[in-house]
Amino acid sequence: MSRLYSLYRRGFTLIELLVVIAIIAILIGLLLPAVQKVREAAARMKCSNNLKQLGLAMHNYASTYSDRLPALTSSTSAGTYQGGILITLLPFIEQDALYKIAVATPSNTWDGSTTIGGTYPYVRQQMILPYQCPSDYTLSSGWSQAQVGGWRGGSYGANFQLLGAVRAGGNSDAPQYLLSNIPDGTSNTIGFAEHMATTKSDGTPGGSNYGNLWAYPGIDWSWSWHPVVGNSRSHGVAVLAITPQAGVTLSSTPALDKRTANSGHAGQVLLGLMDGSVRGITSSVSATTWSNALTPADGQVLGSNW
Repeated sequence: MSRLYSLYRRGFTLIELLVVIAIIAILIGLLLPAVQKVREAAARMKCSNNLKQLGLAMHNYASTYSDRLPALTSSTSAGTYQGGILITLLPFIEQDALYKIAVATPSNTWDGSTTIGGTYPYVRQQMILPYQCPSDYTLSSGWSQAQVGGWRGGSYGANFQLLGAVRAGGNSDAPQYLLSNIPDGTSNTIGFAEHMATTKSDGTPGGSNYGNLWAYPGIDWSWSWHPVVGNSRSHGVAVLAITPQAGVTLSSTPALDKRTANSGHAGQVLLGLMDGSVRGITSSVSATTWSNALTPADGQVLGSNW
């Protein structure tokens, strides 16, 4: 009996313990990529929903304002208020209270003060979740990494070619078409594209930190912080051929480029088209196709790599 009892109480040998540890390590190694894929799929779905909300907001704006599209930048000298498109769209993403606070100080909407922010009372310091992609690793608790405590970041840029191509008084950058008469059609024209909160100035590693500040007042204040893609006024028409960057990191070459669309999603950049749909494209999209999708009236058919 004592012999059987001693056998029953025997622990693992060293070899058995090593085998168990090895099996656990293999299982973790198999499960971790699957978990990461699930998390990225969820982040991509959230990002897609954000772009759908932006598309719906622009349609609701057009429905409210006689088919007009929101201006990339509004200006007090144009008879309205000084502020960017993401200020203008606040009422259409269920942020009407914050919008009213912003436009109550029309010359500097971003500095409207509110009690809802606690430690951070200004409009520019509020975190607007529909403006932020979960895969945007350049956000730091909602801040653009180079603006912590100053300006909250955004993960999307408006298409300059559609929403800011006309100078409409002062530093206002206005749309050139109504929603209903975009020449190339709403399904062939980009409204918003992913554009990460912190980028480099020109794609070169070590360049100055620039990026997207959702409440930033406009290109005239500084192109380097305004939430925009396809900005040919600051960079010339050659910028239209700088294709999107997918799945890049700030330590990669090239670094995230302020001049074009970019994304932390593996293998694709998400776009919101003017018909309200969302689609992903890869970095291999041709420069011609990308330029045609940004340009609302070139009369060209989008390429097969679209």
